[in-house]
Amino acid sequence: MPLKTYPFDAAEYLDTPEAQYEFLRESFDSGDSAEIQQAIGIVARARGMSQIAKDSGVGRESLYKALSGDGNPEFNTVVRVLHALGLKLTVAVEPEHA
Repeated sequence: MPLKTYPFDAAEYLDTPEAQYEFLRESFDSGDSAEIQQAIGIVARARGMSQIAKDSGVGRESLYKALSGDGNPEFNTVVRVLHALGLKLTVAVEPEHA
């Protein structure tokens, strides 16, 4: 009997602001820009891409494209989406550089 598999969508499990924040924090800690971009897209989908598009002033289809694995969003778009998510970018010194 073949093994039955189902698609996994992390957005379905990020059902609280705290879980979404922690998911994004982990991606930012990785330092991998592709991972960060994808995580922002996942959290935007968890919150509702239409609402994030409206709040950020960026078209919904443009957001899907920019935050996909193949997208290349402008920095301004990232900042606007984070703001729509109720988040902001901050700077911290890495421990090995302190």
